[in-house]
Amino acid sequence: MALPSTYADRNCSLARALEIVGERWTLLIVRDAFYGVRRFGDFATQLGIPRAVLTSRLKALVQEGVFSRDDAGAGGVEYRLTDKGIALWPVVRSLMSWGDAFYSPAGVKRALRHDQDGGLLDDEGRCQQCGSVIPVSETRIEPGPGFEPSGSDPDRVSAMFNSPRRLLEPLTIPRG
Repeated sequence: MALPSTYADRNCSLARALEIVGERWTLLIVRDAFYGVRRFGDFATQLGIPRAVLTSRLKALVQEGVFSRDDAGAGGVEYRLTDKGIALWPVVRSLMSWGDAFYSPAGVKRALRHDQDGGLLDDEGRCQQCGSVIPVSETRIEPGPGFEPSGSDPDRVSAMFNSPRRLLEPLTIPRG
């Protein structure tokens, strides 16, 4: 449920941001888009989200300009992060770091690296190898020391998530 738009202090940018991305599932949908998910069915498979909820969240994210909705021809519809959506990366990265710090005693669940030199990124997205702040398009994600693979065979989307890959690169999952 969205926060009411009649909150007492209408000068709160955090409250306005939470109206857009604060509903349950929304940031996980955004996270998966950074991981390369673009198709409705792949979001549904990876998240285990009710289809009606996913439909509602994607519609709202498109309406707010966080995602674009593109007719991919024979491949169906694809959802892509817009520049406005990509601007959420520092928030997603920070929440991942916070979750690792307080809920992953074995270490980070997913490590972030500079794709060009392999350096680990710190909590602010700075490469420990070259010292640069790395944009999301040059960031590689891979299982970290706290990663716990599931005991069962992962679905195709999860299998791709569990392999090193550049953020924002679309998942190429064979259909069949």
